[in-house]
Amino acid sequence: MTVDELLSAKVRALRKQRGHTLEVLAQRSGVSRSMISLIERGQTSATAAVLGKLAQALQVPLAALFADDRQAQPPQPLARADAQPRWRDPATGYERRQLSPVGFPAPFEMVEVVFPPGQRVAFDNGLRSQPLHQQLWLLQGELQLSLGTQSWHLQAGDCLAMVLDQTLVFSNPGPEPARYLLALAALGDSLPALPVVFPGEMDD
Repeated sequence: MTVDELLSAKVRALRKQRGHTLEVLAQRSGVSRSMISLIERGQTSATAAVLGKLAQALQVPLAALFADDRQAQPPQPLARADAQPRWRDPATGYERRQLSPVGFPAPFEMVEVVFPPGQRVAFDNGLRSQPLHQQLWLLQGELQLSLGTQSWHLQAGDCLAMVLDQTLVFSNPGPEPARYLLALAALGDSLPALPVVFPGEMDD
């Protein structure tokens, strides 16, 4: 499975698990029914902003859309660098690498991001049923963030703690890529394991 194939399968599996039709998920997320259908069929590459809308409408962290539940049976505590899932946003060139071992029980997830200069992406977190805690440690470059009415300009070495309950906007005003580490944790019980659904099983 490629990362795009995995994303299509996870979006569809989560939608089915919650009993949502394409129309219901479209209404909840603000993403069109036709776009969701194309994503689920693996016929288009979703942007980071679209995936963020779908994740919050499905009540999961964005990281949950990238977790391959088929791997590591039983789950292993070590994720080798060459096996860590990587994804590139087709709109901004934003590169995301899932660091945490797949399926291994832990109260948090770790992600590395490389954010190109001059780019911007927004995530609307207003629909979450439980708070998602995130800490960002900027390793290289600079980054401008806003959460609701608050804003911060980060330099290399800065670490910012946030509760994701409002619109979060990332932008890179600098001349070089910004590289940062994200640690994410959701309060409350974890979601049960999802069945793996492959592209091609396309009933609504």
